[in-house]
Formats: sequence, C-alpha cells, structure tokens
Amino acid sequence: MEPNHIMETLLRQNDFVMPSIGDLIKGKVITITNNAVYIDLPILKTGIIMGREMKDGMGIIENLKEDDDIEATVVELENEDGYVELSIREAAYEKAWTELARKMKEKESVKTRILEANRGGLMVEVNGIYGFLPVSQLSHEHYPRVEDGDKNKILQLLLKMVNQEINVKVIDVNAEEEKLIVSEKATYEEKEKAIIESFAVGDIVEGIISGVVNFGAFVKFAPKNHKFDENAEGELLEGLVHISELAWQLIEDPHSVVKTGEKVKCKIIDIDGTRVSLSLRALVADPWSKINEKYKVGDIVIGEVTKLNPFGAFVQLDNDIHGLAHVSEILSQIKAKNLADILEVGKQYSFVILSIESESHRLGLTLAPEGGKKVEKEPETKLSSPEKKAEKPEIKKKIVKKPKAEKKGKTVKEK
Repeated sequence: MEPNHIMETLLRQNDFVMPSIGDLIKGKVITITNNAVYIDLPILKTGIIMGREMKDGMGIIENLKEDDDIEATVVELENEDGYVELSIREAAYEKAWTELARKMKEKESVKTRILEANRGGLMVEVNGIYGFLPVSQLSHEHYPRVEDGDKNKILQLLLKMVNQEINVKVIDVNAEEEKLIVSEKATYEEKEKAIIESFAVGDIVEGIISGVVNFGAFVKFAPKNHKFDENAEGELLEGLVHISELAWQLIEDPHSVVKTGEKVKCKIIDIDGTRVSLSLRALVADPWSKINEKYKVGDIVIGEVTKLNPFGAFVQLDNDIHGLAHVSEILSQIKAKNLADILEVGKQYSFVILSIESESHRLGLTLAPEGGKKVEKEPETKLSSPEKKAEKPEIKKKIVKKPKAEKKGKTVKEK
C-alpha cells in the first residue's frame, strides 16, 4: 500500500480531523533546546515552539520537561522547515482566563503580588493576567484612611504596598474585555461574617476610632467576649459611625466630635452581612425627649445661624437643639433674592418657634417680628467662653430695643 493511502487509512481509523490555524491541539514534549521546544503531535507532524514564545510563554516554558503533555495553538500548519508552528502563549492565555472564571465561581482565594499603585487602587497579577484591586476592595487593615481625603496622600499610602503579597478573590472576570477585578476584602468576609453573627443589634462594643472621614468615623473593636487590643490588627472588626450617629446635635464636621485614636463605646444599630453600623449618640440621653419642657410653639428664642441652604437656614438654639427656618417663611416676611441677603452664618437673631416634632427631631422657625415679646428666660446658647458670655447682655438689649425700622414694619436683625 502506498504511503499516502496508509496515512489516509490511519486518519479514518482514528477519526482524525485536520486542525486549522488557531485551533488548540495537544502533544508531548520530545526535546527542549535553548531556541526551541519540539512537540510530538500524534498522526500529524512534529510541532515546534520557538522565537518570542520561548520567553513569552507566561512561565510555562521554564517548567517544561521531556515527555510532558502540553497544549498549544496552531500558528502555521507547515513552516519552511516542515514543522507545525505552535504558540504556547495563546493557549496559556486562553487557559488562564478559563481558570480565573473557575476561581471566581468557586470563590477561591489566591495569593498575588502588588505591581503598581494609582489613585483608584492597585495593579496585580493572577495567572499571568494583569488585574485591578480597587481601593474600596481593600481590607480594613490596608484601607488608606486620610482624614482630609487628599488623593495624593492616599496614593502615597498605596505606593507603600507595592511588591507586597496579599490574598485576594476574583470578583469580576471578562476575557473578551480583558477585565479582571479582584478583592482583598472578600477573602475576610466569610470569616468576619461568622464572627459578626455572634453580635446582635443593641450590643455595646468598646473600641478605638480608626479613621475620621467627612461622612463619619470608623471604629475598630474586638470579637465578642474578647478583650480589645488595638495591636491585634488581624483579629479586629470594624464598623462605621455615620455622621448622623455621632451626636444628637447637627454635625457639620466629624472632626469636631471625634479624633483618630480616641477610645469609645458604641451601640450596634444595624448588621448587614459584614457591615456593622454603630452609634455614639445612642448611649447618650436624647435631649429632644424633653424639648417640650424647654421650648413651646410660639416662643421667641435667640438662635445662631450655623448654615445656609437653598431651602432654609439651620439655627442652633443651644448645645443640643437645632431648628430650621424655611426659606419660604423668611422671604414671605422680608423681600430679598436669597437668604444670604438677610441672614449671616455665625450671627445670632431672634426667632419664633413655629413647630416642634420631638420624635423626628424637627423644629420649625421663622424670624421674629419687631416688637415681639421679651425673652423671659434666655435658653443656653453655644456661647461658652467668658468673652462670648460677656457679649450676651448686649445681644439681648439689641433684640429688645425698638429701632426706628419698627414704624416701617421691618424685621429686626443684629447688625
């Protein structure tokens, strides 16, 4: 029988299909030289891996030995030397993405080295594929808390992590878009969730302020029935005290209430998976519960404007109670384009209490008309220093005194 007929018979007997360029085929390593790897391709010809593939094989070439099984992609069915030219990189690249998809599905934890840092996060490598670790996906141990939110300071902290090895989990993978997102935080979630489940809403925890940001403060605390040790980083849990839970009074800047490193007691007010919401104010008596003993609708009070918004002015009546003078109420009394033409932040004015809603912590105000009743008992104000206390009699005189503007029906405000 002629050689060609023998080959055809063998191909039919083995149901062999001639591969095309781009197909993935399997073979066995025959020999390895400095310049090439020769592959035995059953029934077909000998395959060869050479050129840049020898250095760009995603680490596979370095670990190959004779008789090893290998998968490679067909680049050329027959080159000028008669070999089937193969690419191990393309095959390895495809296999790497498949493996990453498996790791994400099975929630497998992998070790990776941090290659670079930018303002958004860190660049890493998993299975030879470059990926991204967002800042939001860092564990609380590595999360860069910069009190003023300066992005350059955040970057400096992230740069210190370059070349470190950390454990991550794949949370998003897309081979077509070459997108790989990993999370360090996810590696701790199952362990933390089990520990956090021992707590309940209403529990009191002791800890330390680990960071202050514009929306609140982070607090590190120990697992239940464990003594708090601020040096036991890997064992500590972390929760957030939202700005609204720092104190009963209106807070503009959390830094004015708490400082990093300060020891605190907090009450757990919500648990959502591994997210723990805490409260400082829940451990302090609510001043609004007795507000009706201090203020009544119709009272004329002195208040300091602390903030102006398009919808009104926030007014501090004392150390704990604040109210809102709605823009519609004020502009209905005085013709002006905006509140800034009438009120000034940091100044004190005479107001009338329009409504009190103690449960929702709301108190409605409007500017007091001239000639209003004299304030019999001036409520405690935010003024505390001796110098400021000395000013209070003068303020009261100015409010009680009837200026010339009274005849025109204008509202009085301190100059």
